[in-house]
Amino acid sequence: MICGILLLDKPRGLSSNAALQRVRRLLRADKAGHVGSLDPLATGMLPICLGEATKIAGDILSGQKCYRFTIALGTRTATGDVEGAVVETRPVPAFDSTVLSSTLQRFRGRTTQVPPMYSAIKRDGQPLYKLARAGIEVERAPREIHVAELTALSVDASSIELEALCSKGTYIRTLAEDIAGALGTCGHVAALRRLWVEPFQNEPMDTLELIEACTARGELPRLIEPGSAIPQLPAVTLSADATARVQHGQIASVPAEIPPGRVRLYDANGRFFGVAEADGFGTVQPKRLFVAPA
Repeated sequence: MICGILLLDKPRGLSSNAALQRVRRLLRADKAGHVGSLDPLATGMLPICLGEATKIAGDILSGQKCYRFTIALGTRTATGDVEGAVVETRPVPAFDSTVLSSTLQRFRGRTTQVPPMYSAIKRDGQPLYKLARAGIEVERAPREIHVAELTALSVDASSIELEALCSKGTYIRTLAEDIAGALGTCGHVAALRRLWVEPFQNEPMDTLELIEACTARGELPRLIEPGSAIPQLPAVTLSADATARVQHGQIASVPAEIPPGRVRLYDANGRFFGVAEADGFGTVQPKRLFVAPA
């Protein structure tokens, strides 16, 4: 059974789910799920968990994400990006680097953001984007987000290119609209690329074309071992006896110095096989197990 994480460089014009299904068919994976949706407009890193790796998708989702995006100033669209109809135009006031710098500073750190209507958030079981397409707008509660970094890369009279490092749940389209509004105009996202998803900052991505070429040769593309995707959890190596106990859902002994909390489990041969909860007193309770080590 295929198991691992593939870092897809999602092309523009394809939804995240459509990209996922293409990868799933190419690799003949029984189970697959993507981590963090990208709009069809967006390109860049879309982690796809295959097989048993779907069990840690939530851990990856909770990490930070880095985006590069361009705000087209002076026009606002229904969707917040270039694919929507223009619903507002405003003049773009002149601003210098000092004004831009102070404006961006307002959006760094912990702030709140009202999710856009064109989003997958559900209201009474219905995705907001379906309501938006029907011309219905509903009130959305603000959500707390964290923008760790926000840097201007280039600026001209009609657009700004920015790079942002932000928490999960941050809507770049809304961030772009809010920045444009703070500059005294309106705006929308003209281009968007996700550069990386934590903890894959330094990992290469594979295109659909590369994956197709690999499968045509009967090969697998590069897959990341699931344990490597949760480096924030301490690694614990178990003896053969302790591994067997955990695989049967039983508590097992570990060194007493292992701090309390979730840990990654490895067998005596260094193979990752699950996540457990350490009590801080020398035992671990299995929580999420992968296929048994060979």
